[in-house]
Amino acid sequence: MEFSHSGSTAASASLSPRQVEAAGLTWHVVDAGSGPALLLLHGTAASAHSWRRLIPALARRFRVIVPDLPGHGQTSAPRAAGFALPAMARALGELMAALDVAPALAAGHSAGAAILARMALDGHLAPRALVSFNGAFLPFGGWAGQFFAPAARLFAASPAVARMIAARGADPTAVRRLIEGTGSRLDDEGLLLYRQLMADPAHVGATLSMMAGWDLVPLGRDLPRLACPLALVVGERDRSIPPHQARVIARLAPDTRIITMAGLGHLSHEERPDEAVSILLDEAGRAGILSSKGRA
Repeated sequence: MEFSHSGSTAASASLSPRQVEAAGLTWHVVDAGSGPALLLLHGTAASAHSWRRLIPALARRFRVIVPDLPGHGQTSAPRAAGFALPAMARALGELMAALDVAPALAAGHSAGAAILARMALDGHLAPRALVSFNGAFLPFGGWAGQFFAPAARLFAASPAVARMIAARGADPTAVRRLIEGTGSRLDDEGLLLYRQLMADPAHVGATLSMMAGWDLVPLGRDLPRLACPLALVVGERDRSIPPHQARVIARLAPDTRIITMAGLGHLSHEERPDEAVSILLDEAGRAGILSSKGRA
């Protein structure tokens, strides 16, 4: 997927994605700017487009690496086992090796944050700081937890289900309602980009396979071993990941702080990208990656 971007700096002029071969996959990767490396990972059902309004500003200070996750957007899909969390973490580690990059700062949205934590725990990544935007670190509880994974596995096994969901995804009203159901409101461009993704049966199938293959229990168990500082950025109105979960995660991970984005939902980094950029620059400064608020 090609996406537009704001900004007219030299850094933003080089946002053309490239293809990279690693871990048996062909990855669609935005690689922009220069400086300390910053890895950005999107969440389930999204693509690199979700960071589009942050990349130009960040690329003035960082080498920004933004891949589509396996099976998402324009990255090829692995076999079913490749959608498990440890497997995705390992594959992204191989992508970093292929790019010859060691990110100093890493930020992820939703499931992307969980992947980054798993990468750090498993030795595929050694960032000086990790930033989570509405991170999906904990499994669903109660009846949702008992129903969700089996249903996802059932749906992922049927290509007809992916086609049916994709047909529904072509409906602008349905996509708008789905996005607003997360507590977020996006502009017309953002809604169009999600509609393009959700109308693609291959992308929908990968999303279902990812949800079906995930087990977050080991991640929660291992979070006390996380060696780098963790900033939990929480959308106050997030309806997908309950904001109170941040307090649970903060009790598990040893060096954690919580940052609230007031009045925003699950896609808070897309709703107010300038604020998200400021948070990332602040965290880079706190970690000593940038000397002060983005000045190298």
